[in-house]
Amino acid sequence: MSLIFGTDGIRGDARDELTPSVVGALAQAGAEALGANDFAVGRDPRASGSALANAVHAGVRAAGGRSVDLGVLPTPAVAGWCAAHQVGGAMISASHNPWHDNGVKFFAPGGHKLSDEAQRAIQVRFDALREQPTSDIDRGNDGEVTDRHAEAAEAYVSSVVSSIDGRSLDGIRLVLDAANGAGSLVAPSALRRLGAEVEVIHGSPTGHNINDQCGSTHPHALAQAVVEQRADLGLALDGDADRVVAVDASGELVDGDQLLAVCALDAHGRGQLSGPAVVVTVMSNLGFRLAMAAAGIEVVTTAVGDRHVLEALDQRGLSLGGEQSGHIVFRELATTGDGLLTAVQLLDVMARSSRSLRDLVQGSMVRLPQVLRSVPFAATDPDVLGRIEPLVAAAEARLGDQGRVLIRLSGTEPLVRIMVEAATDAEAQMEADGLAAAVAAALR
Repeated sequence: MSLIFGTDGIRGDARDELTPSVVGALAQAGAEALGANDFAVGRDPRASGSALANAVHAGVRAAGGRSVDLGVLPTPAVAGWCAAHQVGGAMISASHNPWHDNGVKFFAPGGHKLSDEAQRAIQVRFDALREQPTSDIDRGNDGEVTDRHAEAAEAYVSSVVSSIDGRSLDGIRLVLDAANGAGSLVAPSALRRLGAEVEVIHGSPTGHNINDQCGSTHPHALAQAVVEQRADLGLALDGDADRVVAVDASGELVDGDQLLAVCALDAHGRGQLSGPAVVVTVMSNLGFRLAMAAAGIEVVTTAVGDRHVLEALDQRGLSLGGEQSGHIVFRELATTGDGLLTAVQLLDVMARSSRSLRDLVQGSMVRLPQVLRSVPFAATDPDVLGRIEPLVAAAEARLGDQGRVLIRLSGTEPLVRIMVEAATDAEAQMEADGLAAAVAAALR
């Protein structure tokens, strides 16, 4: 089987693919390639998480390092610990995937996501270790692991609370969908400490219910709860709480582009948006780009993945960036995307402006209709994009400057991802369906 780095770490089915012995080898490779003698290990509440965390500890010891266990915490909490203590880290999570999947995300010392070069170095060492007997890794099992969960959880909550400089969220009523994931305890704690009235749904992890018809990828239950409870808004995290989407008081979905637009325009208006520029991925809606242009804000575009957003932020010395999926990075406050931190920053804009979420979104951008399609292809095909390039060019010519076409390969599956934006939903649907059928025929 092939386990390789995708858009964000390595993922696989924990029942038969991403097993403890495999993860032990991966952790040893990570510790050796990163040169990190000290590691912090966190996880989300999946059933396989504890065993895989133990495997990471064993792999780090096999590399001659030491590790501390942070327990069940959001990915940004693990990154924050790594930044505060200048240690490497590993987060055991498959983000928004179902419970039976799991994965490993590494952080370099200082809490930074890995560059392509660092991932390649780990991959090379990992592939070599997998050719060795598993006993080479098992020999690292001796030794105690220090439990730092309570300390890390309090440090994370305190950092999020302090991010709005002593202001409060008094008077805001919200529903939080914790996705039965890593944010189930710390997110309500932080929001309530700031004065918000919080109703939690999907906040009781069992190990098997993470992301199950809930969270940022399934916000329908949240929308219903917000309307029924007449709340001001709803917030939905994903399984490892590094992203968030929202719904307004009417139950209308507010995606990452719209959240980013609200925060970018607010920061720009207060003279706190460096550049002034914002970093997004190629998936960002055309309406976002038009809104930023109208406000005099430069848009810097990267490949899909919040680590690419982070790289661009650091290279340009910028402060804000994110993805349509809800990964948003406040670079001066965190080293990675953070769903809870983003939620607090959004709520702070609402509190300071005394405006509803719906009002803020409508005043920030007009979202153009965007349609997504996926087409399977043979994983062995070396020139997929080259063979369908004429089809893309033809679609772009038909849309002109009133739309956009994006074709890319999935970072986790053998799929061609197709995105079409157009002035109307009917036009976007028609163009996406036609393009998907043409691509499928070309790849047969």
